[in-house]
Amino acid sequence: MSDDRAVIRTDQIRKTYDSGEVQVEALKGIDLRIDPGELVAIMGASGSGKSTLLNILGCLDYPSGGEYFLDGIHVNGLDRDQLADIRNRKIGFVFQGFNLLARTTAFENVELPLLYSRLQDSSNVEQLTRQALERVGLADRTHHFPNQLSGGQQQRVAIARALVNQPAIILADEPTGNLDTRTSIEIMATLQELNRQGITVILVTHEHDIADYCKRIIEFRDGRIIRDEVVARPRDAAQDLVSGRWQASGLGERQ
Repeated sequence: MSDDRAVIRTDQIRKTYDSGEVQVEALKGIDLRIDPGELVAIMGASGSGKSTLLNILGCLDYPSGGEYFLDGIHVNGLDRDQLADIRNRKIGFVFQGFNLLARTTAFENVELPLLYSRLQDSSNVEQLTRQALERVGLADRTHHFPNQLSGGQQQRVAIARALVNQPAIILADEPTGNLDTRTSIEIMATLQELNRQGITVILVTHEHDIADYCKRIIEFRDGRIIRDEVVARPRDAAQDLVSGRWQASGLGERQ
């Protein structure tokens, strides 16, 4: 255990992939600290290392070197079952492609992590699922299938699924990448509200206009952090939706 109060801490994290006779260094000694309640954008070009880092932070992959502490727990020495357990307890995932099961309802998609979890009493499954859908404003869409929902609604179902195990952290990989401009801002409004409720949110994005809604921006290049700065005044997505400000700025140029 670490006495560090950071929810995420990495010390000199490295990741090397073997590609035939060539070794590719995806991460080259990453020192990172993220405290509870932060809303962080991780940016960088394709191949910069940002998605590799997200996979390690989400306990989906092992680092090749360095130390990783998740909510004070030293992750490096955990086996696969222990990694799965800490993922279920600590982390919710949101992906660009929604990753919903097409032939199951919104309710059934959201409850799925609970059915696989050993941490929840089965009697709480329905209540927790409904609460998660309510938190993302979809209480009236529980029995709809994905093809009956808009792209934004599908992503909110995915966010509800990420919330249902009541994680401390949401990791989102390009959560607005498949959405139009207005819907992207709606998703950011949802993530900002969850962040205000105390959830730490870390999202990978290549879009500067989306990063402007975050409290902190970390930029990667060639496996290293080249920028890590606090955003003095993050944009308020809900306010932008009401005011229509997104239409009068560069945001409105996205298709």
